Amino acid sequence: MAYYRNICFVEAPQAIVTPFPRFISDCIGVCYLAAAVEDIVESMAMPENYYNERIFESFEQLLKERSFDLVAISSMTGGFNNAVKLARIAKNHGVTVVMGGFHPTAMPEEALDHGFADIVVIGEGEATFRELVKKGPSREVKGLVWKENCEFVYTGMRELIMDVDSIRFPLRSIRPERFSEKSGDYTIETIYTSRGCPWKCSFCANDRMHKNWRGRSAENVVDEIALIHDPKKKKLLKIWDANFLTNIKRVEKICDLMIERGLTNFRIVTETRAKDVIRAERILDKLHQVGLRKVGLGIESPNPETLAKMNKQNTLGDISRSIDLLGKHSIGVEGYFIVGHHSETEADTMVYPDFARSLGLRNALFMAMTPYPGTKIFEEYRSEDNITSYNWDLYNNFCPVVKTGFMSNKRLMTIMVYCYVAFFNYRTLLKQESERGMLQIFLRDFTQFVFLTLVNRSLGKQEIESTIYEAYERFASTEPRIEQPSKTKLKKPVSFFLEESGGRRIEFRITQESGQRVLIVRRASGSIPESGQVVSIKAAVEVTASVAPEAVMRFLYRKELMRYNSSAKPAQILALAADRDLRRAVASFYRLYRECIRKR
Repeated sequence: MAYYRNICFVEAPQAIVTPFPRFISDCIGVCYLAAAVEDIVESMAMPENYYNERIFESFEQLLKERSFDLVAISSMTGGFNNAVKLARIAKNHGVTVVMGGFHPTAMPEEALDHGFADIVVIGEGEATFRELVKKGPSREVKGLVWKENCEFVYTGMRELIMDVDSIRFPLRSIRPERFSEKSGDYTIETIYTSRGCPWKCSFCANDRMHKNWRGRSAENVVDEIALIHDPKKKKLLKIWDANFLTNIKRVEKICDLMIERGLTNFRIVTETRAKDVIRAERILDKLHQVGLRKVGLGIESPNPETLAKMNKQNTLGDISRSIDLLGKHSIGVEGYFIVGHHSETEADTMVYPDFARSLGLRNALFMAMTPYPGTKIFEEYRSEDNITSYNWDLYNNFCPVVKTGFMSNKRLMTIMVYCYVAFFNYRTLLKQESERGMLQIFLRDFTQFVFLTLVNRSLGKQEIESTIYEAYERFASTEPRIEQPSKTKLKKPVSFFLEESGGRRIEFRITQESGQRVLIVRRASGSIPESGQVVSIKAAVEVTASVAPEAVMRFLYRKELMRYNSSAKPAQILALAADRDLRRAVASFYRLYRECIRKR
């Protein structure tokens, strides 16, 4: 009989929701743990709302309704403070708490010093957790840390699970409904086909958690994919390995088996290295056939010296060639860039958007250098006193928590937003046939930048306003001129203005020159004729901040389903119409259009 027989599993949600639905949690980590002990316990459960702040209420209610003798909480760094809150609730109900995941593995003593966790599992958890559940806390169980008589007890690191096919498939059935979808039928789903990584990038915590790369067999992977596949519903499948294309022959066999078994009704996204895309050239057709539609490439920086310091073993030539190859096989690319390496100046960073565009990228994420505990970068920035905040809530890649030798923390935030502003495809705006259409496109994308800036909860609304204005001002200082061929002519030039509460303005002026439209962005001054619509940054921040982040995520999630499943549109549109939070969000955006804009 197991020592712990009734277990509640919780994955602590990230404290701050970023507006990218593919990053929503699918709770696969704790589902692996549940699978590891399913045959030796009496009952298991998870609280509802595991992906938002309502988890605390649902967790409290679950503990009142059911009796548990162990609560297992997993967390990344950005969710660790939430993990502590969950642990406190569990302790108030007298339940033993075990913590695990990336952050507790990197900082087990911190996890225990809060006083709400009884035990920490470090490293890969399945074997350790199973043994803990069977035997209880024991020095014979490797991979545990706890506190005894004010001293930390380490039972030693457990060996890696070398036969990763022996790991049971994650028990997805334990998950509650998400956005009205049952546990086994999520529109967005995750699978890991390997553990670890052969590379040791200085900013990545994977080496601390999983160490060396170990791939599951193709047969084992495809058996799990079969459990997720739905021939009538196209799902977004995240193959979320640290580096999916490490072993090309294995990936080819996965493709062959998926095609053979008809498991191709997916839109697959994954992440990998540019060099590995080049090595995989001969199987890119097969990858497209099974559903691969987007690859995230860690480009990080256009500066070869910076790449070397990050131990990022790619060349700029590799990156360019890999993007070309993926494009030829109709596979989209999203480039990942890291802003804020301590050796780069503001001028170094200013070239990021132009570099991304020169590669032919249509999508790019510009993320702040984030020194996650357990990484080499964490030690580097801490030793130089360049970490500006240890508030783990901000550790989500979009809230700068460092300064560099050349940029303050606030300036780093401004430059990150600048990268998005400068990379934006303004040609979409120029294609519109009316001033109203141009303004609507501008507002749509401007609001995205506001949402992204609001993610940084260390900033007040006035600081957010100034950050956004300064990002656009920095863009205007580069004297951008964007051209777009057009068969129709504008009757007259169009201008609209972005205004901060102090009265400073940025003008967006669209004119017709022969067979093309031209957009010029510049600081407005007394010498420039000013007539046109004015967008108030302050009002935009106020209105956008009033929209619940979860409502945005819910909308984007449903949009993902409708985009690739036409038969689902009627039901999802009705669901959107019935969603009170979403109706409020729509009303807020309508208010934004009315309140933020005035005619000069």
